[in-house]
Amino acid sequence: MAAKNLLLLFISLFLTVNLVSAQLRRNFYAGSCPNVEQIVRDAVQKKVQQTFTTIPATLRLYFHDCFVNGCDASVMIASTGNNKAEKDHPDNLSLAGDGFDTVIKAKQALDAVANCRNKVSCADILTIATRDVVNLAGGPRYEVELGRLDGLSSTAASVEGKLPQPTDDVNKLTSLFAKNGLSLNEMIALSGAHTLGFAHCTKVFNRIYSFNKTTQVDPTVNKAYVTELRASCPRNIDPRVAINMDPTTPRQFDNVYYKNLQQGKGLFTSDQDLFTDRRSKPTVDLWANNANLFNQAFVNSMIKLGRVGVKTGRNGNIRRDCGAFN
Repeated sequence: MAAKNLLLLFISLFLTVNLVSAQLRRNFYAGSCPNVEQIVRDAVQKKVQQTFTTIPATLRLYFHDCFVNGCDASVMIASTGNNKAEKDHPDNLSLAGDGFDTVIKAKQALDAVANCRNKVSCADILTIATRDVVNLAGGPRYEVELGRLDGLSSTAASVEGKLPQPTDDVNKLTSLFAKNGLSLNEMIALSGAHTLGFAHCTKVFNRIYSFNKTTQVDPTVNKAYVTELRASCPRNIDPRVAINMDPTTPRQFDNVYYKNLQQGKGLFTSDQDLFTDRRSKPTVDLWANNANLFNQAFVNSMIKLGRVGVKTGRNGNIRRDCGAFN
């Protein structure tokens, strides 16, 4: 009986995944808002011209959204007196406002077009905008699957334990990504998003000042990089000060992230461990030497990430305001 119930569960999960995949498709808005992608891209380009932070902030926002309850823009919801939302969980407090503002500005641009007003979900706007910021930073341009609805729930409690931490090793990362249906190689590819962006100094203090009882510094960190990090992040620094994730080409989407790992210049333990762990090292070496292979792996992984926890039917709607439930 137990075996039969288990089989039914697997069949149910299989059908659910396939229904979601069927719901998402390219040119989903061809009939209702045919210019959606161009309108969003124009809004994103305008925002990027105002501040480069738009690029890493939007990319990071997408990851934080999809890893908690799926890609449903639930991370956009503002807390109320009755509900502490996802964005106010400690793991999300460092999300830069430019990511949220990018989606808001794109939504406003769409709403200014009569036949597009309230026709496109915030989740799909974020998906398109994320593809665009990657491309505007020199990364690949790829076709996005659309058709997501916006989620109906957003709680800080739902974030707990769902997001990767700077101190995670490959075991923890693999487990966390597997819960979202993503493989080891897909985890390594998506980690490549750290070719862009920044982190607060406090996130690396343990690696350069208090690694363990026998050594202050993580021995896997390049010595010259330690000196650089200590100069940028002295012990008494303002905790709001941030440093580049990629010390070499911080504003360019490229495969230099993996080259940095080969040199011991991964900012987080979760980065450097990809090179020190024998299971992930061959892939790091491969992509460090072949940008095209990395780009393709990243695109495939982003498309697959975009299918996680998609809301359809009665499980979602299209928000009039991305920051509040209808």
